[in-house]
Amino acid sequence: MKIIIAGAGAVGTHLAKLFARERHDIVLMDDSAAKLEGLGSDFDLMTVCASPLSIAGLREAGAGRADLFIAVTPDEAHNMTSCMLARKLGARKTVARVDNEENTTEENRAFFRSVGIDSIIYPEMLAGREIMATIRRSWTRQWWEVHDGLLVMLGVKVRRGAPIIDIPLKELCGPDSPYHVVAVKRGPDTLIPHGDDSLRHGDVVYFMTTPLYIPYVREQAGKEDYPDVRSVIFMGGGDTTLQALRNLPDYMHAKVIEADEAQCYRLGELLKDRRHVLIIHGDGRDLDLLKDEGIETTQAFAALTGSAEANILACLASKRLGVRKTVARVESSDYISMAESLDIGSIVNKKTIAAGHIYQMMLKADVTNVKCLTVAKADVAEFVAAEGSKVTRRPVRDLGLPDTVTLGGLVRGGRGYLINGMTQIQAGDTVMAFCLDNAIKKLERYFN
Repeated sequence: MKIIIAGAGAVGTHLAKLFARERHDIVLMDDSAAKLEGLGSDFDLMTVCASPLSIAGLREAGAGRADLFIAVTPDEAHNMTSCMLARKLGARKTVARVDNEENTTEENRAFFRSVGIDSIIYPEMLAGREIMATIRRSWTRQWWEVHDGLLVMLGVKVRRGAPIIDIPLKELCGPDSPYHVVAVKRGPDTLIPHGDDSLRHGDVVYFMTTPLYIPYVREQAGKEDYPDVRSVIFMGGGDTTLQALRNLPDYMHAKVIEADEAQCYRLGELLKDRRHVLIIHGDGRDLDLLKDEGIETTQAFAALTGSAEANILACLASKRLGVRKTVARVESSDYISMAESLDIGSIVNKKTIAAGHIYQMMLKADVTNVKCLTVAKADVAEFVAAEGSKVTRRPVRDLGLPDTVTLGGLVRGGRGYLINGMTQIQAGDTVMAFCLDNAIKKLERYFN
């Protein structure tokens, strides 16, 4: 595929690097030569120094032959305009990053499609939903649902004392087991485990299960003592926090500590109908302020400022004050491994979240959802098996799947089922797959 990415900022360069590894024809364009410097030589992609608003620049980049045009510059209006221009020049699909919640309504999305913008990506909204999902399940690092929760993937950090530690997986996960271990994050590596492998202290274990057995998985992972979150403190009152609070359940109380007084007033106005949200003008790194606001009896803390360093340090401080569940916004990839090694908790990175949503547009198979796991450097995707596709011709154990892929579960006839080696996938089944090393493209041909 020929893919043009307009905007060599954090999101654009991340996408370019991700897609370049798939050996696609990638063009990264930006009007700043400094941002493009070195990218073309370090990765298999072409750079074009031109404004995405320039018709001549778009033609030079090859917009007329593009299968996918992605506009992710910092300017929302530029993204929309460049998508419309690219579509007029011949681009098959276009994606625009926006920064305005108003543009995400279904009515406005329909309007944008009519003028040549196929998809709208609002990273703050996507990140906000993910943050609140992980806060609601404080004992997990990752939580992902298929078909309204018929299947669930859980990422859980296990420690000494958990019943499943140091036992071979073939003894834990038989054909009739209520859960499957689909992957293990161990130190810097993510592994597809086999029957003789055992789970160790400190592993982040990715379970596939059905809703009925979630309490059992929680027990086996040794997480029964984690309290349900009833109160949460947010540090930073930006758009990501706003979107998280849009998803705040009625039973949960939230406090937002924001240093900018004007932003406090803005947030208060936008959330005036949320009676369980209190906006506080102050510095979220101030330990005395945190104590005054009840941090020592708060179950969750989310640091969502624009500074990764401040977010990491604030999460560490809140842990020392007794908070069990912490969430840090970390946009710089350089800090992700650091945050993980410090046992921060859940890490949110808008680049990878946006990448997952854009990535699914590249796939030819019927892929309904893709989630990029920030820490695990892996993808989880829902594939729909086509009539006559390779995946439907023989049992899973005989498919010859790549070693970097595991199939966790499927949805058929409104019910969720776990997959084992004897499972025969049928046309129309929705299958949840865990993919390492960009293997999602390799898996695609099994479902076409």
